[in-house]
Amino acid sequence: MKAPPPLTLYVHVPWCVRKCPYCDFNSHELRGDLPETRYIEALVADLEASLPWVWGRQVQAVFLGGGTPSLLSERGLEDCLTALRARLPWAPGAEVTLEANPGTLESGRFEAYRQAGVNRLSIGIQSFHEGHLKALGRIHDGAAAHRAADMAARHFDNFNLDLMYGLPGQTLGQALEDMAQALTHQPTHLSTYQLTLEPNTAFYRAPPVLPGHDQTADMGDAVALHLQEQGFGHYETSAFARPGRQCVHNLNYWTFGDYLGIGAGAHGKLTLQDRILRLARHKHPETYMRTALQGNALQVSQEVPSGDLPFEFMMNALRLRQGFPVDLFEQRTGLPLAGILPSLAALEEEGWLRQEGGWVRPTERGQRFLNELLQHFLPETS
Repeated sequence: MKAPPPLTLYVHVPWCVRKCPYCDFNSHELRGDLPETRYIEALVADLEASLPWVWGRQVQAVFLGGGTPSLLSERGLEDCLTALRARLPWAPGAEVTLEANPGTLESGRFEAYRQAGVNRLSIGIQSFHEGHLKALGRIHDGAAAHRAADMAARHFDNFNLDLMYGLPGQTLGQALEDMAQALTHQPTHLSTYQLTLEPNTAFYRAPPVLPGHDQTADMGDAVALHLQEQGFGHYETSAFARPGRQCVHNLNYWTFGDYLGIGAGAHGKLTLQDRILRLARHKHPETYMRTALQGNALQVSQEVPSGDLPFEFMMNALRLRQGFPVDLFEQRTGLPLAGILPSLAALEEEGWLRQEGGWVRPTERGQRFLNELLQHFLPETS
């Protein structure tokens, strides 16, 4: 590698008040008191053990995800961010995002978040509709969702609202109404996800009745069109942003940048001079805290085979509707561009991609059937 890519930091807080039936993230229902002090000590120890991987590199963005990071106390969050900032240099004005659940938010905490260094909030609304929130197992109601979005707008000039569509019993009109209600709060970013039944979730074991495939596709198309008409750029499969408000941390994922992940079950991808590593921490919070405090929370550390890199790069970069500059492939994988030029030409001929002005972009067909497009970059098996 001639130079490492941009670096961001992901911090995972694994606890929730209640596990949602659709959620397959590494999250655990909080039983008893949050072991906040010990967990923050583990995060700091985890970062310190990881520093040799990232010497001399500056963090462009920080993302606290979960779980429900807003379960941390105001003092705990401040102590955590202060300790992390003291050990790893952050770029001036680095984006610092905190994920929050409307059911865990109080008005007084928003200013404390800002004082601690958070400058971007991401709130898991999912829906404003009472019946749909109950079906999703959320701990908040529609009124709490509106209050949380209102408070975010008062305290932050950059915030995201998460919304879902294709919910049990949901109509196209209701999906659009959720978007309309979200827009009344003037968010700078919206993430819209189709509800899918993931393995190892309660919904997978006892599936609810969901709208049909065509109806759900119509919802996704209508939502995207509505948001674009309201001035939001559809820059990634599930992400819409006002101009200049794209999520720096997530955009770094999609452009195959590096990210250091700390916390229970956190994943990371780091580029060294001659190889790319995938890393994963122990998933169970107790195991994570014990191993991190002992000096090594890693459960997985493996080099990405060079034959897998074209697929891994495309799996991320082709989620971006604008595509990627063609020379980014060499910069981020260390592989010669010549190795994929025949594939790009063939896919352009078949209508999956187009190449223009030094960029590679998925066509409308490529965006809609991304998984099929990506099959063309899977490594050959003997």
